[in-house]
Amino acid sequence: MALWDTFYPPMDWEANRKSWPHTSHSRFVTVHGQVWHVQTFGHGPVLLLLHGTGASTHSWRDLVLSLAKHHTVICPDLPGHAFSYWNTKKSNSLDHMATSLADLLNHLKLWPSAIIGHSAGAAVGAQLILKHGKGPTPTLIGLNPAWLPLTGLASWLFPPTAKLLALNPLSGVLFAKQAAKPAVVRNLLQSTGSHLDEVALGYYQKLLQTPSHVRGVLAMMAAWRLHRLAQQLPQLTGPVFMLLGANDRTIPASLAAETMNLLPNTTSRTLAGLGHLAHEEAPAVVSEQILAWVKQTAR
Repeated sequence: MALWDTFYPPMDWEANRKSWPHTSHSRFVTVHGQVWHVQTFGHGPVLLLLHGTGASTHSWRDLVLSLAKHHTVICPDLPGHAFSYWNTKKSNSLDHMATSLADLLNHLKLWPSAIIGHSAGAAVGAQLILKHGKGPTPTLIGLNPAWLPLTGLASWLFPPTAKLLALNPLSGVLFAKQAAKPAVVRNLLQSTGSHLDEVALGYYQKLLQTPSHVRGVLAMMAAWRLHRLAQQLPQLTGPVFMLLGANDRTIPASLAAETMNLLPNTTSRTLAGLGHLAHEEAPAVVSEQILAWVKQTAR
């Protein structure tokens, strides 16, 4: 058995399926060696929902059914996250994630009319449009999107630190042991500026105490480079909607303003009192905004 398999078996599906949200909509799809956990809902024009770093399909649990009343909704776990296996022979870079996602959509014979991405998921969605777009350009909706490199100390500290941690084969195990403590996860979520209930805390705790998930997150952070995406943002000529939490402590408001200047066809709306995980704090409000914007930009 390989060292990776010894320390990082995939998140146990059978042990979690009864308590995980919407597992009756789940399936596993293998494309070019990448095993995806995908949830599919509804019928109609396709919406692709992409979660952020460290999250999973669970983060859409309270808004997905309202979206599915009028749409086919596709929610994958990103590679290395939750139940989606990380193919360790490939990079978890932005470009590779977008390419793997395009392969998945081709396999499913689906192409979205709109892409809704939270945080880093919005970056994957933008890269997907830029590199793999075909036919009509999807509407792009960024929920507190991470489209530009972080500024200040974070820009110097986070990627190199993640790279060093990712090189340590025990890093995921050690971090997961710390995340077994509810206070650690609660403090981490509160640092985003969002206030989530105990149910949400439980899902994140399960994720963060799973070494394979933590390892996938570290690998993603280590390979993440947004400078090139920032240079390409003006090429996104299709409609873009930014939905921002006024209390977001993860993505500075200054980056949202800078993004508005780079994108030629952008509208933004700020939700008072909500943080980086606004779609989990106020799912009905966010769902309403998504549906209204998708309807407005429908072709």
